[in-house]
Amino acid sequence: MKLTTFVAAACIAALGGAAFAEDGALKVGMITTLSGGGAGLGIDTRDGFLLAAKLAGGDKLDIVVEDDQRKPDIAVQLADKMIQSEKVDILTGIVWSNLAMAVVPAATAQGKFYLSTNAAPSALAGKGCHQNYFSVSYQNDNLHEAAGAYVKDAGYSKPFILAPNYPAGQDSLTGFKRLYGGELSGEVYTQLGQTDYAAEIAQIRASDADSIFFFLPGGMGISFLKQYADSGLELPVVGPAFSFDQGILQAVGDAALGVINTSQWNKDIDNPANARFVEEFQAEYGRLPSLYAAQGYDTANLLLSAMDSADISDADAFRAALKSADFDSVRGDFAFAANNHPIQDIYVREVIKEGDVYTNKIVGVALEDHANVYVDECKM
Repeated sequence: MKLTTFVAAACIAALGGAAFAEDGALKVGMITTLSGGGAGLGIDTRDGFLLAAKLAGGDKLDIVVEDDQRKPDIAVQLADKMIQSEKVDILTGIVWSNLAMAVVPAATAQGKFYLSTNAAPSALAGKGCHQNYFSVSYQNDNLHEAAGAYVKDAGYSKPFILAPNYPAGQDSLTGFKRLYGGELSGEVYTQLGQTDYAAEIAQIRASDADSIFFFLPGGMGISFLKQYADSGLELPVVGPAFSFDQGILQAVGDAALGVINTSQWNKDIDNPANARFVEEFQAEYGRLPSLYAAQGYDTANLLLSAMDSADISDADAFRAALKSADFDSVRGDFAFAANNHPIQDIYVREVIKEGDVYTNKIVGVALEDHANVYVDECKM
């Protein structure tokens, strides 16, 4: 596994023992967030991907890693450099949907394959789908649809919902409302990157809400949960995994205990691939893996499986190999819908504490073999 570009020194420290790739390895351009408020998400994405490459022998992939700084213009510049100068075969790694919207259409238009480790906006699932774009994570609406289904089944009748005003936030609330289907006590879009939620908490306090659903990934969720806990409000909180994932929970602490959240992955999914992933990730990095790490790991293994049966010089054959998803996913059953987004189970998790570590346990299944509502809009 050859690592040809690193922007963040932390990358080098994390992978000091990596072997170098032989000539002829497939070249992968990973653009992800390694600095600023969303750095933990990108670091986990990178680390999961690189772990899978290492476990496969370390000689099949030549991986270029760059920091997008969570800025669309930087992401576009990096993608252009990777395509034009680095001559990458595959692009991957973007965490944020606004960055994906800036990069993916141009990359696929140039004949490159893009494998999404996280961001999967609705605009790229429906009319904007492309045969070379595969989301290995989910479609953005999915985990929020599962949360809406849970809130409905739990008997809550007036949730207050909020999310940042960018493509993933819009998909979030759309997905929640789709499967919740009832009355709302309030609906608010916050600023992307916002850290002060006093105004939103005041709105919740003044409402007749019986529960709260929010999608605030990374540092945004940490800020909101801490401020919510300090506010004295005690409404039940439900959300997708992004604000209750492994890398975030330690920063939130007791304020997250008992919170219900939805995810397509957790460390206690009982299959050999997941057990190996959790064990190897802890051995390699000294921490429990997150959802982002699991998605990075699955993305690399999907790519490696396609390489076993097709050469990327034959785009049609390689595309078919990706589409077959012939790999052992840490999630168990995994397949692609017609628009190249996953069909998979989505679980209900509860935040718990194991010793000194905050983590999640699966308490149920919210949606089985779930795809996405945009399949019929995709014509390719």
